[in-house]
Amino acid sequence: MAESHVLETREALERAIRVERLALVQDLAGLSEAQWATASLCGRWTVEEVVAHLTAGAGTGMWRWLLSMLAARFDPDLHNDRRLAQHRGATPEETLRRFRAVVAGPAGPTGHTAAWLSETVVHGEDIRRPLGLVRTPPVATTTAVARFFAGRDFTVAGKTAIAGLRLEATDGPFTTGSGDLLRGPTLSLVMGMAGRAAACQDLEGDGAAVLRARLRSG
Repeated sequence: MAESHVLETREALERAIRVERLALVQDLAGLSEAQWATASLCGRWTVEEVVAHLTAGAGTGMWRWLLSMLAARFDPDLHNDRRLAQHRGATPEETLRRFRAVVAGPAGPTGHTAAWLSETVVHGEDIRRPLGLVRTPPVATTTAVARFFAGRDFTVAGKTAIAGLRLEATDGPFTTGSGDLLRGPTLSLVMGMAGRAAACQDLEGDGAAVLRARLRSG
């Protein structure tokens, strides 16, 4: 396997996070007010709210993060909403300035670096797809995220979503599992494992219908 397809060290993952944050800042720079208010692929959040959420992840230290989770009685939705509100600006321009300020900041409040890379990649796509923006991160980055999601149910139920399926990337080295074939770009496989049904349109094989049904019922 080519070395360019492998991200294994924390330093490499952190560099990838910074690259993806900077790319997102550049894509956001020219948005209109209406675009900032567009519904993202991330549940009930708008584009601006997802950006504020990403800022919170980079701008909240471990102890503050733990205290926030405790105050929310370990309800991640309540915790995320509170941190989002804290880091959202009075205007979209201010929200973007706050995000730009953390581009080179910490990966996240905990040492789960692969998880924070996964969040950055997925939320970037949550923002771009509804806006018609296109970015394909380096295959080393999407492969690292795909491996992380396929290996556990942590930030998303990725392992459960693909149970009994054989995943094969068409643009990189990622493969996993056995069963009905689910084949497509690594980024689309990542988004499918993250629960985004919109990604299924990019996937092929008998496993695509299986995943689509699972996401619909979930």
